Amino acid sequence: MNCIKVSNKFMGAIMDDNRIMPGEEDEGAESSDMANRQEEAIELGELEDVEALKKAFAEEEANAGKYLANWQRAQADFINFKRRTEQEKGDIIKLANAALIFNLLSVVDDMERALDNISNKLAGSKWVDGIVLIYRKFMAILEANGVSEMKTLGEQFDPSLHEAVVHVEGESGKIMAVVQKGYMMSNRVLRPAMVKVGSGQSSNSSDELVETE
Repeated sequence: MNCIKVSNKFMGAIMDDNRIMPGEEDEGAESSDMANRQEEAIELGELEDVEALKKAFAEEEANAGKYLANWQRAQADFINFKRRTEQEKGDIIKLANAALIFNLLSVVDDMERALDNISNKLAGSKWVDGIVLIYRKFMAILEANGVSEMKTLGEQFDPSLHEAVVHVEGESGKIMAVVQKGYMMSNRVLRPAMVKVGSGQSSNSSDELVETE
């Protein structure tokens, strides 16, 4: 009997230990709420971090677009500058060539006058043939540099191409004679032609065209 009583007391003590004391249930609920709040705070923080990363990425993407646009603009400016520089360099070379060739045209005039006035006695001699050959080579060099002689005699007078030195009898506005040949270079006037222009008065039924140079 005594053993049974002792056993009952022991079991009762164990049951007393397993019972939830007043206040312990509230503490467990508070711990659970705190854990939930901590989880929510962590999730909220992660969301904020994601939003911050998205915002930072968008800003960097916008900056990258600006940098790319600035680089493309700088590249286009450089290409335009390089093209403009090359064009200016080419224009300077053309201008220098034009100035040199313009000065050489007087030599061409002299050679042509000399060849036009060779006497019959000298015609066919070797040194005259040599001068003719030099003249032809000289004209070939001018042609290779874009120089061409103007078609002038019998054309209508054009003040942008011709320079009238005198008016003579003949059809009005028509070039009756060439005093000095004109030349073009790359479709631009290198030297205007000096011409005699018809005044519209004529004593003959047919006007005579003369190249006097």
